Amino acid sequence: MGVSKGNRKSVGGFDLVNTVQQRTLKNSISCAGIALHSGIKVSMVLGPGEPGSGIVFKRTDIAGGGAFIQATWERVVDTNMRTTLGNDDGVTISTVEHLMAALAGCRVDNATIEVNGPEIPIMDGSSWPFIFLLECAGIVEQDAPRSVIRIRKPVTVRDGDCVASLIPGNGFSLAFEIEFDSPAISRQSISIDLGNGAFKKELARARTFGLLHEAERLQASGMALGGSLDNAVVISGDRVLNEDGLRYDDEFVRHKALDAVGDLYLAGAPINGHFSGICSGHATNHRLLQKLFADKDSCRHDLFSADEAEADDMEAAWAGGSVATIGATA
Repeated sequence: MGVSKGNRKSVGGFDLVNTVQQRTLKNSISCAGIALHSGIKVSMVLGPGEPGSGIVFKRTDIAGGGAFIQATWERVVDTNMRTTLGNDDGVTISTVEHLMAALAGCRVDNATIEVNGPEIPIMDGSSWPFIFLLECAGIVEQDAPRSVIRIRKPVTVRDGDCVASLIPGNGFSLAFEIEFDSPAISRQSISIDLGNGAFKKELARARTFGLLHEAERLQASGMALGGSLDNAVVISGDRVLNEDGLRYDDEFVRHKALDAVGDLYLAGAPINGHFSGICSGHATNHRLLQKLFADKDSCRHDLFSADEAEADDMEAAWAGGSVATIGATA
């Protein structure tokens, strides 16, 4: 798992003994698909990133240096039905949450994502196709220690019935609850510890969903133009219209949890703590990160220790097989 070995060494006051290394993609890999909201066909290339560079989006249809957008909470410019990032030049990339969740679940720290349009392809509406692409590309360790954001005290935001919280805890765990008037959804809840490859098993295949009677309103506002039964669970009354039904009995709440994993990975590093969401969406998740980083005492940036990495051993086994190493360990 890339644990540093040898004599005791520190950088910036951090002890590098028994730390875990950052990871990136071994190879580049491409895909193409329909964008959920714009309805256009877009192509995307997932590629390696330099140590410490984080997740960076590049709009290949935009000329010049203004095409780059850093995937951080500070770059969120819109949270209406999706998470949209933008740079100082006004260039945006939207619907990043499912891909960000896959990158978090596969523990990819650094990557360059090239897209020839304003939106990430929706694929099947879940993170599963992105997990598959990342596994095919392979994942390698880099000669740089991985950081973690440790929650030091509870942080909560509320917006009507929507609540999102982060509290101190070991590893990263998540609890989520939703309630809809639709009898096909009703009230659902989930609580999960996201270690030992749990993201892939428990959340990755959960698809985005929508109510049929809301489709016309969304499309009139220029959204969901690419939505179909191929990339979303569609509900009419008490029925799920998708021929193959649901992938999980509680697929709806699992998808909202998936969204939260993706939104929270915009923190810039994995979070060590417990997230709780009640009817929380992209806007509430973003406000939670804003509040978290507005109070310097609410969290601490630290190095990811080898002890914490033990829970990731199973993830390494499925995220591209044996993990290779770039460079020498510290």
